[in-house]
Amino acid sequence: MTAAVALCTHNGARFLEPQLASMRTQSYQPAVVVLSDDASTDDTVALARRAFAGADSVVRADAPQLRIIENRPALGVTKNFEGAVRAAAGTGADLIALSDQDDVWHADKLERAARVFAADPAALLLFTDARLVDGRGAPLELGLFESLGVTEAELGLIESGDALPAFLRRNLATGATVVLRRELLELALPFPASWVHDEWLAIVAAVHGGVRVLREQTIDYRQHGGNEIGVNEPTLGYKIRRMLEPRGTRNELLAAKFADLAAWARATGLPADQLSQIEAKAAFELTRSRMPEARLARIPSILRLAARGLYPRYASQGTLDIARDLLQRP
Repeated sequence: MTAAVALCTHNGARFLEPQLASMRTQSYQPAVVVLSDDASTDDTVALARRAFAGADSVVRADAPQLRIIENRPALGVTKNFEGAVRAAAGTGADLIALSDQDDVWHADKLERAARVFAADPAALLLFTDARLVDGRGAPLELGLFESLGVTEAELGLIESGDALPAFLRRNLATGATVVLRRELLELALPFPASWVHDEWLAIVAAVHGGVRVLREQTIDYRQHGGNEIGVNEPTLGYKIRRMLEPRGTRNELLAAKFADLAAWARATGLPADQLSQIEAKAAFELTRSRMPEARLARIPSILRLAARGLYPRYASQGTLDIARDLLQRP
């Protein structure tokens, strides 16, 4: 099996060099690193070229090739990753590893992933835990799964081969840890505008029974304040603050996402049981998005959803989202 890396960058020169070094020193080397740059104005692209110049002699004989795509104007995160994975798939690689610009891979990250895919022909997407580090690379004494509050029940569903219910509640696969089989792209492309790339790849893989998980940490996931998508320690105070945030457009965006997923599921001709789960989730989020601004006026809708047991089944925070729907300000 061969592997390619889809690495997306935007003004990433500050952290990029150690990430590139960690790719070039993998125990299982990728054949190609596709770097898709989104209109950087710093030294990102030049730094990457310098890092790979003479890499075959400096690091090892099988060091990866570097291919650079420069997007001007910028495409945005999801479209940038779509272009990167298309280009990585075009290399003919069996596996495609997603990569952010500011992390560091552990030396056996790709080797561990390759073993999973080699042993399991039905595996389409693998995600893992990660070690959280600060901007200087110092450990934060917190793992990614811990910070996301990933539960044994969620991991158990994935490990049993029934990942769809878990991923209908919320995304659990952080893209920086993801490795996918090239064939998944035949099912998942193009990425809908309403979905972030890693969420879409994971839900499509879940629909097809192809999500796998490693509980081990395979990267250092850097938290430096400028992350496109960061994480927070799941303290009680943090959860309460989330519940009390203004409603904003969150519910409308969730409704749009799952309406698009339901439309895709119908067009794809999924089995009736999967389609019914997806349509029920879409209806749940649509109902939440249409709740009145006045808190007291939301109570009847909340009670109806709660009575049907839909919050623990479909809300990202389970029954805690009852309080969020009731308490959030307009």
